[in-house]
Amino acid sequence: MSVLPNAGNNESAAPRMFGDADLDRMALQYVGNMQHYRENIVIPKSNGPVKIKTNEEKYIETAVESCGFKCAMACVMGYGLGAALGLFSASVNPSMADPFANEKKQTAREVFREMRATTHSYAKNFALIGCVFSAVECTIESHRGVTDWKNGTYAGGITGGLIGLRAGIKAGVIGGLGFAAFSTAIDYYMHSR
Repeated sequence: MSVLPNAGNNESAAPRMFGDADLDRMALQYVGNMQHYRENIVIPKSNGPVKIKTNEEKYIETAVESCGFKCAMACVMGYGLGAALGLFSASVNPSMADPFANEKKQTAREVFREMRATTHSYAKNFALIGCVFSAVECTIESHRGVTDWKNGTYAGGITGGLIGLRAGIKAGVIGGLGFAAFSTAIDYYMHSR
């Protein structure tokens, strides 16, 4: 009772699954000839049309999902967000001299120089935070092999702790807990919508 077909073109060359010929014909009707081709793959279309990805699409997807690309994008986006916040902060809170004091008033060039320095400082800090958070989160995700809310929480704790360590151990612990709570809240908000 072999499942593999025998060599030859006679009736006994058909694959045999059962001893009875009727059961064997019925089994062949349901199972088929055991030769499956790639063109006959049926993919359910539950969310619209399905297209099998080409090798180029797979390469681009792999590159975009890599840790290096995620870190670079977080750094660039953090720099842009930090620059926008720094520009807003510098324009709202300029260091104006006392008008009744006999101090020299700032020129427009000095005001713009100060705005540029503030904007660049904010941008560098946000870029660093984004890059560190993204690198830690991607590393944790790769190590755990799971994509869930815990990755962001752990990454937030580590990133906040590293940032806070510049001011001491207590500030590092508080920074880690605060950043972890913030990361968890953002993940919950983004995934609950």
